[in-house]
Amino acid sequence: MTNRDLAIALLEACRDRGIMLATAESCTGGMIIAALTDIAGSSTVVDRGFITYSNEAKMDMLDVRAATLDAHGAVSRETAIEMAKGALARSRAGLTLAVTGIAGPGGGSAEKPVGLVWFGVGLEGKAVMAEHKLFADNGRDFIRRETVNHALKLGLHTLGESQAAGVLP
Repeated sequence: MTNRDLAIALLEACRDRGIMLATAESCTGGMIIAALTDIAGSSTVVDRGFITYSNEAKMDMLDVRAATLDAHGAVSRETAIEMAKGALARSRAGLTLAVTGIAGPGGGSAEKPVGLVWFGVGLEGKAVMAEHKLFADNGRDFIRRETVNHALKLGLHTLGESQAAGVLP
């Protein structure tokens, strides 16, 4: 499915459940919220997008703790979870999608290579889920597009729509 198809499916799933959606984005710089708001009528479901590229923005806008960033770095499970939790707490959303990663071309290391992205998904009343993907280092645009695609799929999966949308096992 294309990112547009996934965005439409996720908006419909949120609308069907009567929940709003928010994003907390670092490496994608707003591409997830853009994919959602490109769809007419998305304003009935989309609450807001937090673009938190810097560590300071993560702390100021999402209450990511400095101790978390110091201990684990911006690209980590812990940061993705705190981003998703912060977006839930600071919005009217019942579903949040958070991403933090290394899109390249530089900035990678042996422990955190270019293409590593951590995803956090918050659903009101449930524990925040986190997972990571290591995308092929096929360029910055590729990594960011694949990150958007996977985040939308995770949103659908979280809402129990993965089989209906033909995404994720």
